[in-house]
Order: sequence, then C-alpha cells, then structure tokens
Amino acid sequence: MAEIGLVDVSMRDGNQSLWGATGLRTSQMLEIAGQLDRVGFRAIDFTSSSHMAVAVRYFQDNPWERIRRMRAAMPRTPLQFITTGLRFIAWEQADPDFMRIVYRRLQANGIRRFILLDPMHDVQAVLQTARIIKEEGDATTMAALTYTLSDMHDDAFYARFAALLAASADIDLFYLKDPSGLMSPERARTLVPAVKAVIGGKRLEVHLHCTIGLGGLASLAAVEAGVDAVHVGIGPLGNGTSLPEAGRMIANLLELGHTVAVDHGALEAVSRYWNRLAVAENLPRGMPQEFDASFLRHQIAGGVMTTMLRQLAEVKLEGKLPEVIAETVRVRADLGYPIMVTPFPQMVCSQALFNVISGKRYSQVSDQVIRYVMGRFGRPTRPVASEVEAAILDRPRARELSAEPAVLGLQDMRRRFRADMPEEEFLLRAVMPGDQVDAMLKAGPASARYLPEAAPFHSLLRELAARPAARDIVVERPGFRLSLHAGPSLV
Repeated sequence: MAEIGLVDVSMRDGNQSLWGATGLRTSQMLEIAGQLDRVGFRAIDFTSSSHMAVAVRYFQDNPWERIRRMRAAMPRTPLQFITTGLRFIAWEQADPDFMRIVYRRLQANGIRRFILLDPMHDVQAVLQTARIIKEEGDATTMAALTYTLSDMHDDAFYARFAALLAASADIDLFYLKDPSGLMSPERARTLVPAVKAVIGGKRLEVHLHCTIGLGGLASLAAVEAGVDAVHVGIGPLGNGTSLPEAGRMIANLLELGHTVAVDHGALEAVSRYWNRLAVAENLPRGMPQEFDASFLRHQIAGGVMTTMLRQLAEVKLEGKLPEVIAETVRVRADLGYPIMVTPFPQMVCSQALFNVISGKRYSQVSDQVIRYVMGRFGRPTRPVASEVEAAILDRPRARELSAEPAVLGLQDMRRRFRADMPEEEFLLRAVMPGDQVDAMLKAGPASARYLPEAAPFHSLLRELAARPAARDIVVERPGFRLSLHAGPSLV
C-alpha cells in the first residue's frame, strides 16, 4: 500500500470535457483558488494554449493575467500547462524561437509543470520541447504516453517510447493519458508495469477519462500496478466525459488501503462551489457513464464530442450525430489512424461533419487537413489512403498551401507588429485575430469576485444593456422588488 497523489483537472480538462471549454472565467476561478490551494493536490491541470485562446475569444479575459493571479492565489500548488510541443494556439507548428518566448513567458507568469504531448510519439520533438522549457526556466516536465487502440500501439510500443525519453535529464516524470477513455483495467495491469520497468526512478501518473465508464476502474487498477498519482475532477467536473470524480476516487483508494494526503474539508468546499456555479450558470454535471463499445472504434475524446454536439446543434442537425460518428471512423482510417488528441480529433471530426453535411466525401476540405496530408503535422502511424491523398492534394488550394513556408520565422512574425509591443501581446496577436486581442485589452483586468447566486442578476443586466430601448424595468418576487430607470440608455 502506498500514498497516492492526486492532480486536479477541473479547470482545464474537466471544463473542456463537460462545459465545452467555455464554462469558466478568470473571476470564477479566482473565487475558489484559496480553498483549492489548501486541498493538497500534487498539481492543478490549469490551462493550454487552446484554453488561453478561449479566454480571449469568449470572455475578453487576459490569459497571462489569469495565470499570474491564480499563481498568486495558489502559491503552494503547481499550475500545469499541457502542450503539443512547437504549437501555440494555431494548429500549425511554430518557429522554435517563437516557442522559446512562449515557454519563457508561461514560466515567468507562474506555470510550474508542463505536460509534453506529441500526438505522433516523436521522441525528438518531445526532447526538443523539454530542452527549450528547461533552458527558459525551472519547471517540471512530464512526458505523455498517449493511449490509443491499434495493432501498433501495444505495451512494447509505449515502453520503447518511454525508455528513449527516460534517458534524458530534461524529462522529469511520465503519465499515461487516455483522452478517449478506452483503457480497460486489464490493459492497465500490463501497460503500467511495462512502462515502469524502463523509466527507472521517475514517477508515473495516470490521466484516464470516464467516457465509457472505464476511467475509475482503470485508474484503480493502475494504482495497484504501481502508478504514483491519479488525475481527477471535482464534483460536477468529474465523471461523464471528464475524469474520475475526486471524492469517490479518494474513498476507493482508502478502501483499498492506500493513503491520500488531502484536506477533506477544503475539497468538500471546492465541490460545493462548483455545484453552486453549475446551477447558477445552467451547466451540466458529470454523471457516471455506461459502457459504450462504439467508442472503441471512433475514439472521440470527451471534449471533442461536446464540441461536435454543439456544432450540430448550431446548424440544427442534432439527429445527424450517429451518421457523423460513423463517418469519423472512416475518415480516421483514411488519414492513417492519427491518435485522437489535439489537433487531430478536431481535424477528423470536422472533416466527417463536412462529408455528412455536403453529402459528398472530401468535396470540402479544411486547410488543416490539407496540411496534415502534406506532412506538416508529422508522419501518420500509417500512410494516408492513396485515393484520399490524391483527392485532397489534387485541388488548387493544396497547390497554394504547398508554396507557403512550413514554419513562419520569428523575425517575419515580428515585422508584422510594432517594435515595442510587449512579448505577451505579441504572442497573442501573432496567432489570433487582432480584433479579439483589441477587445481583451479594452476590457481591462478581470473582476476579482464571482458569486454564483448573483449570476441571474448579472445575466439580467447584460440583457438590458443589449436592449437600449428598455428604459423602465421592474422585477418583483415575494419579499423583493427591483426598479431600474434609465436616462439616455439603460446599462
């Protein structure tokens, strides 16, 4: 029996899996930061470049300020950033010198732990990223072994990959990441020992989603096989397509004779807060999932499934979901079975959506899929189907993209902006629409307080501000009367 560490994923992966990555603002995170810091988590899975883009695009929250303020509010618990290497917000690879600035600014603002995830399991790509991070600060680096099902990705495959990385002093620890929730307890019992046998004294953690009901059981099996920590979500941000719920995981670990060094009172306070927020903002709670064998075929991760459902709802085609899922399986096979982790699920699922809506396969193809087929994202596990490759590359847009530089150089990027622009603003403007960054800067610092019970009132005020013709408003309920009268406009 051993002491098992916990990593909380609520604000990044839980939010992404269950709330479409758009459920949390900076003020909502800051409100609970103090209690969260007292729980005793090994780390907080806090953000990614995609989440930073969401902060700017949807909330006009400055993501650099978000990291700074959360770090100040949580001095004891490391904030964690997940990265696919030489990529920041944009799907395409970036200049290593550009990424050097990214990793320097992330560490300067308070990121203390990095997950290094290369979807192609490219050893040199992971080591290059780890080296840059270490040269730009002193953060901990954790290499991801991204789980998928194929005849290539057996225990020996992951052991070989881990052994090559473990030889580097720039890699501090490892974790098994299962974004689609496919790992069974039986597989955990063979895979964990295979990896531990080659990584020496470096720690191993597990990050297993609950999408088809396996995450909790597989996590416990991994603990029995020797992992050091389990990644969990708290309250409504656990279960469902997220990760095992923290309270239940702790109870099960204790029942099995392990120890878990957490402040149970602080954890309960955090869980109550997320529940209050979910009610106030009408956000779903993660629920235990039934086993669904179809996921073993399409391997769509929880966050991507949530996004796809939202996209279908926006075009009023919710009933097409089974057809899109079936097409996702076909597209993934066509493209050489990429591991379904960012950015590949977005590519595969978007292409499947295009194919279903248009009624003709590959009549519409995104630039990202064209670049993928060109090899701009690395080498697929298997070659792209020849007839699909020909259909994608034999079009004018493919010829246009083939003429562009594979990676835009840092100096070329800098020339697009004024010389005295702060690095953090430059990094956002280089990869995001300028009007979105303008709106973020205009909005100023995020509010320091968020009270879930006040959310309906704030929603009312936003609605009224959007209706300048509304001048006299009265809201009445038993024991309460609110009267608003506007002058030139109601705000």
